[in-house]
Amino acid sequence: MHIQVDHPFTVFAVALLAQGLAVFAGDFLRRHAHQFRQGERHDFATIQAATLTLLALITGFSFSMAVTRYDQRKTLEEAEANAIGTAYLRADLLPGDIAPRARDLLRKYLQERIAFYEEGDEHTANDISRRTTALQGELWASVLPAVSTPTPITALAVAATNDVINSQGFTQAAWWNRIPTGAWAMMMLMAISCNLLVGYGGQRKEVLALFILPVVTSVAFFLIADLDSPRGGMIRVIPQNLHAAAQAMPPR
Repeated sequence: MHIQVDHPFTVFAVALLAQGLAVFAGDFLRRHAHQFRQGERHDFATIQAATLTLLALITGFSFSMAVTRYDQRKTLEEAEANAIGTAYLRADLLPGDIAPRARDLLRKYLQERIAFYEEGDEHTANDISRRTTALQGELWASVLPAVSTPTPITALAVAATNDVINSQGFTQAAWWNRIPTGAWAMMMLMAISCNLLVGYGGQRKEVLALFILPVVTSVAFFLIADLDSPRGGMIRVIPQNLHAAAQAMPPR
């Protein structure tokens, strides 16, 4: 089952708590269970360095995945605005009463797409998606009469309408494309293991020094979750291109 991480602050809290417990558990084991014998410190340092390097690589790759997905959502928002704007302009090529009806539906459709991007509640967003699907059906039905007497000119308008529907599908697929659950589990497991080793291999008596790695790693996890969450994070795609398209589509 794929678990989507939609609450970055929860990720930060859980990661900080888990890593804090791990580093203190390692420190407790070092103080009460086992002391390093001669020659063991060097071997332990090698293992610790390799584990920390692996954690850095996994975190870096996950951050790169999150940034790529965020950029993809921004690109598709721009493409969707262009598709709607083109369909609105080409609606003038439709015959008779079809053009005003198509333009009216496109204006309504555009407002639903803006609401989809700006909505933070998942249940409300699902309602918006259902209304969007219904509008897509109405929009396609409105241009179908132009297909009964096809011409190269009307074909351009019908193709533009089809591009509007396709662009929404590409956007939805991008919003579903998230960092896999296995990657999150691997990052958390590696972070806990690294903090356990840091606590076990620590030589300082200051307790605050043990918090450095948990805090830094938790902040990194928070940023990754924020970028990867299209709706629940603080870093979200602002539909500025859709707003610009709405301003360029006044009622006639």
